[in-house]
Amino acid sequence: MPQESPMRDRLASHNERVKIFANFVNAVALGLIGFAVLRPATDQPMSLTAMSYWWGLGGLALHGASHYILGYLRKEARA
Repeated sequence: MPQESPMRDRLASHNERVKIFANFVNAVALGLIGFAVLRPATDQPMSLTAMSYWWGLGGLALHGASHYILGYLRKEARA
């Protein structure tokens, strides 16, 4: 069985940390979007205010940031 190099282990752990962080940012984004839509729907029907739009835009911005974070994934150098 071939031995894996320490470099490969560092690369794999780096990529997993990047994916976990992007997942966290995306979960926060979905929470903000849900807050922007569901809270006004439960308080008063269709009472979307300007704050709801800001919460939604913040969530969309964080969702976009999670896609940007995934750009930091590294590939293994080919020998």
